[in-house]
Amino acid sequence: MIKILIVDDEKPICDLIDINLSSAGYQCRSVQDGLEALDLIEKEEYDLILLDVMLPGADGYDIMEYIRPLRIPVIFITAKHEVRDRVKGLKLGAEDYLVKPFDVVELMARVEVVLRRYHKTESILTAGDVTVDVEARKVTKAGVPVFLTNKEYGLLVLFIRNKNIALFRENLYERVWGDEYLGDSRTLDLHVQRLRRKMGWEEKLVAVYKIGYRLEI
Repeated sequence: MIKILIVDDEKPICDLIDINLSSAGYQCRSVQDGLEALDLIEKEEYDLILLDVMLPGADGYDIMEYIRPLRIPVIFITAKHEVRDRVKGLKLGAEDYLVKPFDVVELMARVEVVLRRYHKTESILTAGDVTVDVEARKVTKAGVPVFLTNKEYGLLVLFIRNKNIALFRENLYERVWGDEYLGDSRTLDLHVQRLRRKMGWEEKLVAVYKIGYRLEI
């Protein structure tokens, strides 16, 4: 299981990130102090660190310099939004830089991208009796193979990786179709309806009013 360390001095933010990443199948640990984070990094191995800049004990930049030889990918999550701050974080070796306040869906997408870059994504995804072998691109339900179109498969992977999270229509369309969302949701809705039927998710893949869809597992 992918292990992620969340380091932020605001516990509500740690809890929000933890809940969403854990729902997506990641194993998370969170701390609010820089020195405590360094102690954990020395004792345990992590696949990714989500790191605030302004921390008690040791700030994010100091932590980044300390752990750089360990080659653990880092995404800075901070209220420091100036260009010079972003440049400093990236020059120190961070893979990405996300400014608060942020959308949880955007954070999830960035986490996936960084983990893929480091070849640390899960090769097997599960949701109930549905299993997806990402490397083989095979989908089974209760052990029976299910044929999906490319778009249906893309939606399926997004929903499973973001279980119990409401995904905006715009994000679904842009990430699966690769085009800008222009407000015509019929294509997306038709694909979701077909995916529901094929996976037996009539009660689980629910529409979220004025937002999009959520897979409830």
